[in-house]
Amino acid sequence: MPPQPAPTPMRRAVTQLDHRIEAVTGHDIDTLWAYRDRGVLDEPHAQMVDRHRTLASAQIGVTFYLKLLNRLTSGEFSVDGALFVRIDRTVDHLAEATDARDAAAQRVLAALEPIEAAAAASMPDGPPLSTDDRAALLAIAGGAKLHEHLLTGRASVTAASGTRISYCQMQKLDRAGLIVRDTSHPVHAGQPVSLTDAGRAALLDARRTPTTHAPKSPARPGASPSTPAKRR
Repeated sequence: MPPQPAPTPMRRAVTQLDHRIEAVTGHDIDTLWAYRDRGVLDEPHAQMVDRHRTLASAQIGVTFYLKLLNRLTSGEFSVDGALFVRIDRTVDHLAEATDARDAAAQRVLAALEPIEAAAAASMPDGPPLSTDDRAALLAIAGGAKLHEHLLTGRASVTAASGTRISYCQMQKLDRAGLIVRDTSHPVHAGQPVSLTDAGRAALLDARRTPTTHAPKSPARPGASPSTPAKRR
């Protein structure tokens, strides 16, 4: 018997709160779900993402029964008593799924609104993370240790993913209060390094560095206009 093809994974359902969540966090939903799985999020954001996953699952139920109802009323089936029974049953299921979806949305809002309020009240107190610093914090979020070589005295940070972070960069993040070392462990044996609450919040900072464009130089007399660059 030939092997059965693997089932196609179901796409994540889009919910009515996706836009607000992405706006306040500065990340798309898929990224937030990935951060949750990696343990990057602080408790308020983790709770919001968990509730959003429940909402997305409930939305799948609404979509399923709505599509079924559309099919039943499309003219594909004979119009008889059995069809009316199926339509009535589907409408009942759709109503139940909608109630479950709405209840899940309210739970997401209960977790989302305090985050929106905190974001509105906070004032920028420094520049956004550089690409290198963000990558370092993401690596440290998955687990990292500071080691010091017994003979050379050289210190280095190695993440559980295998990523190496320079000691200089680690010191920079430490001074900024974004990471913390567990000094109860000796450095030569490996000193655990983890994110602080400020470090987790920095990864969720929605601020973006403004993009500046250099002024165009005037065209030479008689020169034809250059072809516009294609957008990626």
